[in-house]
Amino acid sequence: MADQNRWLAPILRIHHYDADTNNRLVLLTNNFTLATNVIAQLYKARWKVELFFRWIKQHLRIKSFYGTSQNAVKTQIWIAVTVYVLVAIIKKELGLEHSLYTILQFLSVSIFETTPISQALAVVDSQTHKEAPYNQLTLFDL
Repeated sequence: MADQNRWLAPILRIHHYDADTNNRLVLLTNNFTLATNVIAQLYKARWKVELFFRWIKQHLRIKSFYGTSQNAVKTQIWIAVTVYVLVAIIKKELGLEHSLYTILQFLSVSIFETTPISQALAVVDSQTHKEAPYNQLTLFDL
C-alpha cells in the first residue's frame, strides 16, 4: 500500500486548444507557478525537440559517437547535418531525381571515384540506349 501512496503528489490538469492543428490537448504537470498557456508552449517546444531528434536518428545515420564529451557529440551532429544539407544542395542544383538516402549511399561507396556525380547518378533512358553490336557469331539461328 505504501507504493500506491507514493505518487499522490498534486498534479495540475490543463486543457489546451491548439489552433494550428485544430486539436484539444490535455496536459498534466506538477508546476503550479507558470500560466497554463506557458506550460502548453513548453510542451509544444519539447515536442519539436523530440521530432528533431527523431529526424536525426532516421536521416543522419549516426551509428556511434567517436567522443563522449558534449563538444564531441555536438561536433559530430553538426558534421552530419552539414553533409546532409550539402547533398540536398547538390541534388537540387543537379536536378537529380534520386532520394537523398540513395545519393548518400552512392557517395559512401564511391568516395574515391573520379566520375562526376551527375553522370554516375544519371538515369539511363532505355529507349535511347542502344546495345553495342557484339562481334560474335551465333551458334544457332533460332
